[in-house]
Amino acid sequence: MKEITAIQLENELKTGTDVTIIDVREVDEVAAGKIQEAIHIPLGLIEFRLHELDKSKEYIMVCRSGARSGRATEFLQSQGFNVKNMAGGMLSWFGNVE
Repeated sequence: MKEITAIQLENELKTGTDVTIIDVREVDEVAAGKIQEAIHIPLGLIEFRLHELDKSKEYIMVCRSGARSGRATEFLQSQGFNVKNMAGGMLSWFGNVE
């Protein structure tokens, strides 16, 4: 599984790199704060919302600690998507949140 660190992701966002972040946490977790650019798709809904994703894009998966986003990463990779897991999840994120 490909991974990216929170610091690498923050640097990509600062430099204007075109990245699509998907936050797979539950609604109450996201309500406490998420990366501003992130799209919220709870882990349990990923397979039902595949039609919203584009296989030509790269996706960065995020959750609280990296475990759920790791499962989402493995699932999306098995479906032919280009995806990375943010290691350490939001616990390792020190950038801005909304």
